[in-house]
Amino acid sequence: MTKFFSLLHFGVASVLLCAAAEPAGELLHNGIRLPAEWPVKTRDPKSREVMPVPYLKAPPAVIPIDVGRQLFVDDFLIAETNLTRTFHLARKYEGNPVFKPTTPDEIGPADGQRAVTYLGHGGVFYDPAAALFKMWYTADWRGGLALATSRDAINWERPNLGLAGGNLILARNSAHVGGDNSVWLDTTATNPSERVKFLADHTGKRQSHFLSTIADDGRVLNETAAGKAGDYCSFFYNPFRRVWVYSIKRGGPHGRNRSYAESPVYGQAAAFDRSVHWADADDLDKPDPKIGDTPQLYSLSAVAYESIMLGAFQILLGPRNSICELGLFPKFTELKIGFSRDGFHWARPDRRAFIAPTQRDGDWDRGYVHTTTGVCLVVGDQLYFPYCAYSGVAPDGHRGMYTGASVGMAVLRRDGFASMDAKGNAGTLTTRPVTFSGRQIFVNAAVPAGGELRAEVLDENGASIAPFTRENCVPVSADKTLQPIRWNGAADLAPLRGRPVRFRFHLTRGSLYAFWVSPDASGASRGYVAAGGPGYPGVIDTVGSAALAAPPR
Repeated sequence: MTKFFSLLHFGVASVLLCAAAEPAGELLHNGIRLPAEWPVKTRDPKSREVMPVPYLKAPPAVIPIDVGRQLFVDDFLIAETNLTRTFHLARKYEGNPVFKPTTPDEIGPADGQRAVTYLGHGGVFYDPAAALFKMWYTADWRGGLALATSRDAINWERPNLGLAGGNLILARNSAHVGGDNSVWLDTTATNPSERVKFLADHTGKRQSHFLSTIADDGRVLNETAAGKAGDYCSFFYNPFRRVWVYSIKRGGPHGRNRSYAESPVYGQAAAFDRSVHWADADDLDKPDPKIGDTPQLYSLSAVAYESIMLGAFQILLGPRNSICELGLFPKFTELKIGFSRDGFHWARPDRRAFIAPTQRDGDWDRGYVHTTTGVCLVVGDQLYFPYCAYSGVAPDGHRGMYTGASVGMAVLRRDGFASMDAKGNAGTLTTRPVTFSGRQIFVNAAVPAGGELRAEVLDENGASIAPFTRENCVPVSADKTLQPIRWNGAADLAPLRGRPVRFRFHLTRGSLYAFWVSPDASGASRGYVAAGGPGYPGVIDTVGSAALAAPPR
């Protein structure tokens, strides 16, 4: 143990030396210090090397954990462990698709691509003001912008908006509708006409992108030119740094990739022109053996989830458009997951498809799988991932590359991207030094009968701090996404607030997904809940367990 902490202190010293060698930039909520030049311009478009993640090579000496649940998707928080990390994939909802083309606007004209309800990217969010899930989508291929609503994210309705006909917000021939749309519901906006933020590449003005907002009466307001780019761009909000980020599609030596631009105010003119090369498919994205094409990065959408940025990487496997057009079937893309703690650098430790196409003729999700703006929703103990996919076949049998698009849902346990597992023998996990201002520690854990989870708190020398010892810890044996940890002889962790400490978890059988220190007994994490969900008054978890008691109506 002495050797371990000596090495840890040596690492801390190295971090401090590195920090001193570079000009200091912005300090983030998790202790990461950005470089003075941001965003960084070190990415080489010609390279297919895996993106380096600086904060994993040199983590902060002490990590503040006041914001959000702390996930074990990487080693950022972990000093030492003999538990096994397991990554988990989303499960497709058995009743998929949950939304498919039925209206004349969605079926479209007989002489083109047909029968499309398209999240490209669209947007799926929970609106706490209306107590409804809202889905913005394109009705038919390159059609109008439409809205669907739901109380449970599974059963969807098309409200009659009284705007462009039925549930259309903007008609197919609107001057403001593009081939691809990205919509963000900004629940923090103080001006009602700025809640729905909208990015489109205009039909007839190829590769010209415009940023705007949409008022309740369908008017497109505050439109500004964003700049030139490929189709299928998107944007998101990074609340940790309070910036709007534009995920811009470009072409490069290896095909499609993404560039990055940011601005503190949404809708700044020429935002795309200030972009830097950001992300590509890389050497760990393997070709589909049946196709053989080099994978490309088709899209990258992101959202704040708890203490991290969660990224949905849409990887194009092929084949080429010309082959798909001739064969009258969709191209094949799959969704993979990435994690970022600074909003720019991505760790993608699991390269399996998080949501995959079936590639089977006749299936609704045969190919061309898309993520959406907002990425995922928080619904009780689960995360819901809306996604769009193509069958290539319309209800009347018409076939086409961009025909037959529906929307499905995939489900994952809350925080369930990665678990630290004790399989058989007992194991431990010791965190790096952390600080907090809360009072009560909570975990997301699945511990079956016959197993147990205990925790202790260590000082800077690795010694247990009484009464927060392993022996005093009340053992946890439960499968819950929000479970308090308590110690006999201690009301809460208040005596340790503001003091650098380490947590050591002792696990016998079972899985540990996350931990966090809450300001109160509700278990509110003060982290971000992605695109929202029932029971949350906004995009920050201020209610904890109360949201678990508020399932969708």
